[in-house]
Amino acid sequence: MGKKILIVDDQYGIRILLNEVLQKEGYDTYQAANGLQALEIVQENVPDLILLDMKIPGMDGIEILKRVKAIHPDMKVIIMTAYGELDMIQEAMDLGAMTHFAKPFDIVEIREAVKKYLTQPV
Repeated sequence: MGKKILIVDDQYGIRILLNEVLQKEGYDTYQAANGLQALEIVQENVPDLILLDMKIPGMDGIEILKRVKAIHPDMKVIIMTAYGELDMIQEAMDLGAMTHFAKPFDIVEIREAVKKYLTQPV
């Protein structure tokens, strides 16, 4: 069974792109367009890694990250943001995110980061 990755982004195109790339790498992928969907998937499927956009309408990435870490403190999370907001990135890192990517991101870099973090022990 492959490693499970949850892609959380309100932009459909980004979810589809990441989904296709990661499935080709052999991962099982899940997608969420908002925080409630993301938390449901985390509880039901316990992904090995989450790719989390910071700017999502409703529940933002920081709130999603806090709730995910409350459920699964060791969950591996990579954050994505188009906004380069250093305070938000810093807060996410303080909450346990492993790294971040600015949009538009290099898909090869994300693929390599996913592989790297999925092979590291928690």
